[in-house]
Amino acid sequence: MNQKLEHIQADIEPLRQQIINHKVYSVINDLEDLRIFMQYHVYAVWDFMSLLKALQINLTCTSLPWFPVGTGNTRSLINEIVAGEESDVDANGDKKSHFEMYLEAMEQCGADIEEINRFIRALQGGATFKEAYALAGTPAAAISFVNFTFEVIAANQHHVQASTFTFGREDLIPNMFFSIVNDMNKKFPDQISLFKYYLDRHIEVDGDHHSHLALEMTAALCGEDEEKWTAAATMTMAALQQRITLWDGAYQAIVNRKNQLR
Repeated sequence: MNQKLEHIQADIEPLRQQIINHKVYSVINDLEDLRIFMQYHVYAVWDFMSLLKALQINLTCTSLPWFPVGTGNTRSLINEIVAGEESDVDANGDKKSHFEMYLEAMEQCGADIEEINRFIRALQGGATFKEAYALAGTPAAAISFVNFTFEVIAANQHHVQASTFTFGREDLIPNMFFSIVNDMNKKFPDQISLFKYYLDRHIEVDGDHHSHLALEMTAALCGEDEEKWTAAATMTMAALQQRITLWDGAYQAIVNRKNQLR
């Protein structure tokens, strides 16, 4: 592997471990806990697609008339990732984006999808992000997370977008969480099966093939430019800190719910 990629991986490892060993996983004990977690996580699933599409817009030609943009290699890398994320195969064999699959998993589990749907409808109707958050009642931790993602998008630095995508989003769900979901699926197959399928696809597609493509893309965009590698590492660490904050918010919401039951 590229030495610069290895350096970033070494630098961010403490933050990755904080995420992988986050206390939120230890408090997910029943379906209601999982529903709360999903209502936070869905924002990350949604804005992941916006970050991905920003990369596709910047690294390929998405306007008319068509002209070649960048290199054929980076075009191939991002288009392959987009195809997998935007039109994967769901549990019934139908083509859907991972976000649509996640919403269906939330519905099956009994999680509230009206909040995220209000948020998206508001944006589609021309609302600002601030207005959409208010209309939806978006939690503060999710607001911070989404705002950071769109700051990365707005900065329009391709190498930073790529590194945030590559290191800030992939390979962050621990085996502990998969075990929790697998155990719940055995007890409640009619409510968890779609979420288990989503996670299985995450391992099969995102965690393996797509992560290798993303690493290659990041290395190509940073090249031999030390300033780009430094910026990539800095923003990756900021992205991981945002994930910790999002998980902190989910943890507190779950704990608050448990305390109310006492």
